[in-house]
Amino acid sequence: MLSQTMVALKSSRQQADRVAPPSVFDSLGSTIEMMGTTMSFARNSEIYFESEPADYLYKVVSGVVRTCKVLADGRRQIGSFYLPGNIFGFEGNEHTFSAEAVVDCKVLLIKRSTLFVSRDPSIASQLWGMAATELQRAQAHLVLLMKGAQQRVVDFLMEMSTRSSSSSANVVDLSMSRQDIADYLGMTIETVSRMLSQLENCGVIAMPSARRIVLRSLGTLHRLSA
Repeated sequence: MLSQTMVALKSSRQQADRVAPPSVFDSLGSTIEMMGTTMSFARNSEIYFESEPADYLYKVVSGVVRTCKVLADGRRQIGSFYLPGNIFGFEGNEHTFSAEAVVDCKVLLIKRSTLFVSRDPSIASQLWGMAATELQRAQAHLVLLMKGAQQRVVDFLMEMSTRSSSSSANVVDLSMSRQDIADYLGMTIETVSRMLSQLENCGVIAMPSARRIVLRSLGTLHRLSA
């Protein structure tokens, strides 16, 4: 199964390589949409591997993607989650994390060299801007890992609420598992579950299902996050 996935990935990337370079585009996102190659990834399958050459940029069309690394002691650390519309793959010559599909995903990919030969100065500007945003996100995650257990969980809920496409800012639909959340927050799954139960018992959140969380008191969550 893995070999079949790699063959499909190589074939699609070769197709992306044959696309002519862009000339004028309104935005980086629309460039990828116009010229990128769409690939589908099943739940928990790998999109790219750690230490693989970072030749492509990726845009999530549907589903959720996680970047992760297995540490020397066997623990997994998740670096970030990417939701529909997010672009990822901003790294140096090699990927420092692997990228995996949290659920069934569709992803657009485009060869980075295709973007770099564009004569549109806004493309280069947006590439720098998105790379800077990724750096800020990584720094914010580092700060998050220094906080207490409750603050980490609250910050995660607030982040997902801000990034959610839901029509209600008070409803967070989570595609990721409790284990994913724990590995993102640098905690055990038991601690994550305990913190969520405490917030629910205090009336700050409600959990109508394992993957849906209702933020009942945004003001209280903001105070707990401070």
